[in-house]
Amino acid sequence: MVEGLKRLERKLKRTIPAKAIAFTRKAMEQSADEIVAMMKRLVPVGRSEDRKAGRPAILETIDWTWGDAPAGAMVIGRSSRRADGLRITIYAGNERTMVQGRSQLFQLARLIEHGTQDMDAQPFFFVSWRALRRRAKSRISRQMRKGIKEGAA
Repeated sequence: MVEGLKRLERKLKRTIPAKAIAFTRKAMEQSADEIVAMMKRLVPVGRSEDRKAGRPAILETIDWTWGDAPAGAMVIGRSSRRADGLRITIYAGNERTMVQGRSQLFQLARLIEHGTQDMDAQPFFFVSWRALRRRAKSRISRQMRKGIKEGAA
């Protein structure tokens, strides 16, 4: 018979996963805030309808959420769906920022990001993601390890 086996099992099943998830959630939120802030800094200003408001309408819609993005939003990417609710989505735009094209509706954020025949691309969305993706992944991994170590202590 091994001494402390029950205590070890309790730690492995309850304490360690709970600590790891808490630390991971915090790191994911911090990384998402950082990516969203960079996107907002890079949103181009200068369209005539945006000058009236003082800044682009799309700026107000750049955000992140746990779970799915709002209807009509352009999604940068999302983490895989997990049973414990750790799924974050970074998005821009919503149903109010949809514009009518010749034959269908388009997301204004996508048009600004990729450009059209009449408008040059002014990337702000994926540029931010690519610039900060590595930092975000490293932060999340570090915090996950820290949570595991703290839970095991």
